[in-house]
Amino acid sequence: MATTTGSPDSNEPVAETTTEDGVRRRDFLEVAAVSAAGVGGLIMVYPLVSQMAPSADVLAESTTELDLSSLEAGQAIKATFRKQPVFVRRLTSEEIAEANAVPTGSLRDAESLADRTQEGHEDVLVVMGVCTHLGCVPLGAAEGENKGEYNGYFCPCHGSHYDTAARIRKGPAPTNLVVPEYQFTSDTTILIG
Repeated sequence: MATTTGSPDSNEPVAETTTEDGVRRRDFLEVAAVSAAGVGGLIMVYPLVSQMAPSADVLAESTTELDLSSLEAGQAIKATFRKQPVFVRRLTSEEIAEANAVPTGSLRDAESLADRTQEGHEDVLVVMGVCTHLGCVPLGAAEGENKGEYNGYFCPCHGSHYDTAARIRKGPAPTNLVVPEYQFTSDTTILIG
């Protein structure tokens, strides 16, 4: 072990203790102090960051599973996903043909029916039941409701008309009804979210 000494009043260096591998005691103390401060900082920040995580009730509503086995062609159901309405409609062959007959170039928000459904399940249309104009809930999902001029959905608040593929055709709404992320977990069950 090498030691250098000097008096505090002179210009000579103060005593430093160095181990055989060249590490000074002061280096160890500095590393230990910085490490302790880092761990202490993490302990202080963790509660602040973890409070921003979604609560249990929000996580419970992050997905919605729907059984479509009883949904017949031409029928629709309403469900909720993240506290907002979702419309699921099983389209008839006439509704599919009607939607496919519309040239996408003539639409305000150009999307085909194939863009709005999943391959192999073109007869199932899943959309958020929120008008894209001011967030109203359109009519047309329940039996006997006004479906508008295009036999899809109708928002009576400001007169937006959607066709059978939930595409905006008339009125102030700027875009089609939104298709949420969803997947088929079986032939008759979908998982939204």
